Amino acid sequence: MMNIVKNTRIRNRVGGIGERMRGPLGVVLVWAVTRAALMVFVFQVVRFPGQFVVHDVEDVYRRWYPQLRAGVFPSHDVTWQYPPGAAAVLVAPAVLPFLGYAAAFYWLALLTDALVTAVFLAGSRGNGRLAGAWTWVLGAAAAGPVVFSRYDVMVTAVGVCALLALRRGGRAAGVLAGAGAMLKVWPALLLIGTARGPVTRRAWRWAAGTAGAVGAAFAATMPGAFSFLTFQRDRGTEIESMGAMVFHLARHAGWPGRATMHYGSVEFLGPHVRLVSWAALALSAAALCWLVVWRLRATVFTEATAYDAAFTAVLVFTTTSRVISPQYMIWLIGIGAVCRTVRGSVLRLPVLLTLAATVVTTAEFPVFFSHVMASDRWGVLLLGTRNALLAAACVIACRRLWAATVRRDSPAGPVQRLPDTPTATASVLTSR
Repeated sequence: MMNIVKNTRIRNRVGGIGERMRGPLGVVLVWAVTRAALMVFVFQVVRFPGQFVVHDVEDVYRRWYPQLRAGVFPSHDVTWQYPPGAAAVLVAPAVLPFLGYAAAFYWLALLTDALVTAVFLAGSRGNGRLAGAWTWVLGAAAAGPVVFSRYDVMVTAVGVCALLALRRGGRAAGVLAGAGAMLKVWPALLLIGTARGPVTRRAWRWAAGTAGAVGAAFAATMPGAFSFLTFQRDRGTEIESMGAMVFHLARHAGWPGRATMHYGSVEFLGPHVRLVSWAALALSAAALCWLVVWRLRATVFTEATAYDAAFTAVLVFTTTSRVISPQYMIWLIGIGAVCRTVRGSVLRLPVLLTLAATVVTTAEFPVFFSHVMASDRWGVLLLGTRNALLAAACVIACRRLWAATVRRDSPAGPVQRLPDTPTATASVLTSR
């Protein structure tokens, strides 16, 4: 009898520990362990396998830093392809001058990551839902040291906060989305799914006003603020993009082109590359048209709709882009994590597919990037798997977003706002 009681107590104690590990404490512990590992890699205490991942910070960002601090954009450097607000992020290491540029950047990236994690944990207090926090912590860990060796984590933090700010009204969300667009353009897509009404009008006005004011301020004070547009226009087909699969396969059939550094990334150069690049731009234009049609047809909005639409928009533009750099996955992880903060989201599967794509992305860059550059069987398999996962996530996300928000019997009917509950969402879906 005593053994039974003792065993029961042990099981209860183990169960209690397991329950705490699945809660906020577990999130914090996993974050601490994984981020310690990432910092070990970016500081090169232990070398992460494959390609040198800290090149951007150690060489590129540090090269731009003195010029940006002097108030001039590197407008004659074709690798400068960022909106003017990026300058504020790239000179931010000046607040920690005693560390040196690269070390200060890595610590600021870590602090930004900690802020995003804290925001997700704080948001879970009301509903006890930690799926968003877990998605961010595990997804960013899966992305590897690129999380801290690019400035995309800072942009993603702004995007996450912009979406979560929608719960408090449109003004703060608009300001953050507008500011984010001046950091790296894609946050301009984040407000596409807000329900029609005063909150949306306020958010869109503040986003446009903020982006315009920030852009005008940089243009008036720093020469070359919008030179990045020319360099972005002239980019070709990067070897990790969807369109690049054509040339990876064509190499095995004798295609005479080559992969080389061009406009800041490894691109294919050779016959028919321009045609494929234009095809990618056409696909992005088609994606924009689909999003506009969806916006005009959508009539059912829940709390999750704005998040789902933002994730879908960023996903389709990432997937159809001429360039799919590894750091782009950070955007999708962050916005996908926001979707997972509400039970009414219909994009659980696309978010999970994106996490799987992130794992494969880390395998193809930096670990096996030499195989990707060589277009050998292993490189093509990895890249093809990653791109197939993104394409599948894209198709599923578009279909589910449309099914959840567009009423077949009323293409332009009145907007319905439903409570964000599984029952309410299910009733809408089954009514079709």
